[in-house]
Amino acid sequence: MATEDQGAIIENLLSLPFPQEHARAGNRSSGPGYHVRVLQASQDFWDDRVEETVEAAEEEIDTAYRELVAALTARWGSPETVDLEPYLWAEDPTPEPIDELCQLSGQMLVWRRPEAGRWVALAIGQADREFPIELLAAVGTVPVS
Repeated sequence: MATEDQGAIIENLLSLPFPQEHARAGNRSSGPGYHVRVLQASQDFWDDRVEETVEAAEEEIDTAYRELVAALTARWGSPETVDLEPYLWAEDPTPEPIDELCQLSGQMLVWRRPEAGRWVALAIGQADREFPIELLAAVGTVPVS
């Protein structure tokens, strides 16, 4: 998917109403105060965990990530880097979409969109070694630091 198309998806998520209940449909999960969307995913690695295959997939997702970061930075300014690891080990329940993101990634870049009352985040994540590597976009309202 082209960077412009991914940017359009993010713009849509910024204006999309939040559902009252948690829901998952295809490559998007949503709930009260959040949306998470997989923008791009590699193949899975159940049958092919060859180092060259994994490295090629990582490079492809990283390139898409860097291009989208550049496009969003040009549009909205520099993002904040948020460390997700503390959320993973927090004693108190972690709100969505942070809980979903910290299960997949160690950090995210955040652009605050005060005019929308939301923030936008990008992360690269992978549920486990056998699962696809994913470029994730999230929109949320919960405080992040």
